[in-house]
Amino acid sequence: MEKTTIYYDKKVKLHNPILVVGLPGIGTVGSLVGEHLKTSLNAKKFATLQSPHFLHQVLMLKNGGIRLVNNRFYYFNNKKTKQSVVVLVGDIQAGTPEGQYEVNDKIVRFFKSLGGKKIYTIGGYNISSQYTQNPRVFGVATEDKERKALSKQGILIGQANGAIWGSAGLILAFAKKQGIPAACLMGETGMLEIDANAAKAVMEKLVKMLGIDVDLSSMDKIKTETENLLKELEKASGAQQEAAPGPKQPLSYIR
Repeated sequence: MEKTTIYYDKKVKLHNPILVVGLPGIGTVGSLVGEHLKTSLNAKKFATLQSPHFLHQVLMLKNGGIRLVNNRFYYFNNKKTKQSVVVLVGDIQAGTPEGQYEVNDKIVRFFKSLGGKKIYTIGGYNISSQYTQNPRVFGVATEDKERKALSKQGILIGQANGAIWGSAGLILAFAKKQGIPAACLMGETGMLEIDANAAKAVMEKLVKMLGIDVDLSSMDKIKTETENLLKELEKASGAQQEAAPGPKQPLSYIR
């Protein structure tokens, strides 16, 4: 394999498709949203992306087989809105700047070839060293019309700063070049590698914009389990501080 390749598992008929990009990143927010959306919609896989810019590894399967790490495209035809939702999920992102440019340009061009109308990328916005119980959702978009639409949904526009790394950011840039409206939704996250709370906050906004119904109970379960674990860690840390000499330090797990 000399270059990034997307191949069809099957040909599909899409209607004014909207792409949701849920790849690994900060707080695993993108992956959680993408996987949950794919599962809840019972979306069907129709294409696979492989690239030499991904890590040199294969994944072991339950049946004893293996497969290359990859990104995967799924689709769901929404009869209510008469639009197709395409969900991109994956094991990994490209590991170099050159790879990021090639892979994300390929994703956007492929989506455009499907008649793509709009793109949402999903990520985490890390602005705290603490767990956030009531995360906000921040947004950026390539067009003023889209920024206004996001703002009407309670998404905070113009309040995030810094850089958006990887696919969540570069896909917006390439979408703008290709004339496809695009936006990034970022759930406020802090110290967690897997932040279901931030993912749920983004999902609640996203499903309204997509005009779909999604059960969020499984995310609530992960959120509850996470908070219980953090409380146990807080208790353990507090007990250690009580036993230790010297001034006591404030705890930073849950506020």
